[in-house]
This record gives sequence, C-alpha cells and structure tokens, in this order.
Amino acid sequence: MAEDPFELDRAALFGVAYRMLGTRSDAEDVVQEAWLRWHRVDRSTVDNPRAYVFRLVANESIDHLRRARARREDYVGPWLPEPLVGDHAEAVALRESASVGLLLLLETLAPDERAVFVLHEAFDFTHAEIAELLGRSERGVRQLAYRARQRVKARRPRHEPDNGDHRELVAGFMTAAMHGDIEVLVKLLAPDAEFRADADGRRETPRAPMYGAVAIAEWFRLAAPFWPAALRVDITSVNGGPGALVTGDGVPFLVAAFEVDSAERVAALYAVLNSAKLAAVSAS
Repeated sequence: MAEDPFELDRAALFGVAYRMLGTRSDAEDVVQEAWLRWHRVDRSTVDNPRAYVFRLVANESIDHLRRARARREDYVGPWLPEPLVGDHAEAVALRESASVGLLLLLETLAPDERAVFVLHEAFDFTHAEIAELLGRSERGVRQLAYRARQRVKARRPRHEPDNGDHRELVAGFMTAAMHGDIEVLVKLLAPDAEFRADADGRRETPRAPMYGAVAIAEWFRLAAPFWPAALRVDITSVNGGPGALVTGDGVPFLVAAFEVDSAERVAALYAVLNSAKLAAVSAS
C-alpha cells in the first residue's frame, strides 16, 4: 500500500503554514484541518495527490491569515512570530526562509502575495504549479510574485544578517542585558540597531519598536532590576539563527532571536515574552 502523500510531506506542509501564519499553534491547526479535508476526498478523483495536499494547506492558510489579522488589531505592542527553538537539521532552511526578521517582512504582504512568495522562494514551486495550487492564472501568479519580492526587497535591512553561530556574542549580550551593563551593551549593539519585544501587554516591555544602540542599552539598564531572580540562559538556535532561551524554574520566560551584522554587532533583537507564544517551548 502506497504511503499517504499527506504524511510524506507533513513537515513541509507545516513549514508552509508556519511561514504563512508565523505561529506554531495556528500552523498546526491549519495542517490538521487540511488533513481532515484530505481524508474526506475521493482519492480516485485526484490526479496529483502532492499538489492537492499543498493546495489544501495553502488555501486554508490564506483564509486563516485573513482571520488572524483581524484579531491582531487589538494586540498590545509589537507582534512577533511564535519562535521555533532548538538546533535541528532544518536550521539553515529556517534561517533563510523563516527567520524572525523575514517573517516580519512577510507580514506586510497581502495573504495571496505571501502564499506565492512562500511556495516559490521557500519550497521551489514553479509559477505554473502555484497557479494550479491557488486556482489563478500563471500570469497573475507572476505578478503577485513580483510585487511580493519588490516589497520584501524594499523593506530588508541595510545590513544583511551574518549567518555565523555567534554564541559568544549572544552570551555576552544576554549577560550584559540581565545586569544592565550599558557600556557593554552599547559596544555590542550596532549604532542603528532595532529592538522589538512581544508581550501583548502581559509584561513591561516597549510598546513600540526601539532604534539605536544607546536607547536600547538604556532600556535594558532600567529594566535589569526587575528581571526575575535565578534565571537560566541557554544559547540556542531560534528560527535557524542565533538566539537564547531564558527560563525560570524550568519555565520559559523569554526567547530572543538575534540578527548580527558583518561587524559582529547585534543589528536586530527580537524578544518574545508573551507566555502564550512560549507554551510550546521546552526548557533544555
């Protein structure tokens, strides 16, 4: 008996949904709904099972994203993707197509543009294949792909992230941040660094993105006395790039993702403190 094509591509299907939605829980819901729909289909009527299951996930993701964006209108402070934490075989692929910075850029795209971008750039579907998946003309898909690439290109940071490991830099930054060492932080941050913290109002974090090494370092200096005691910092991979998992009594307190410039400085820091987004993160 041939293996179920849905199960053969389950990891990739989750990858599509996660890159579309930016949250593990929503991606899992989409994959489950697509699986249920797949198992209600008369397989004898399906010419290309692999294309069919990707179409189910892509279209369900588009619908889910439209609903999710309406819910996010009431979100308090910056919204960040739900982080994928840990070293694994797909680290490089995640870094290239599901880094926190890129997922934030994808938030600026319309749902259809995002689907085309994800399917083409991350999963190598041709424009003709995507047209069939989404029920559009190939010309229309090419136009969506062009607009998506232009928007992503226009919003990319001036500093392309360095893809090294950077464990020492991350460890040094986290130590300085937890102690409020403003001089060290300023040295480790790029002058035009960016800092976003996602807590949905549940913790005291900046309610808007912060820019500039001095301003960011000053915020950490003021915040340091209010960090919980006995926190543990584990340097790890976050969405395939350098990051840290901070836990207290084995419970995740925050996950930080770093983008590092060619001068070995922190160009962007994305910190997730929203406990709802940390529920699936396991402490080391």
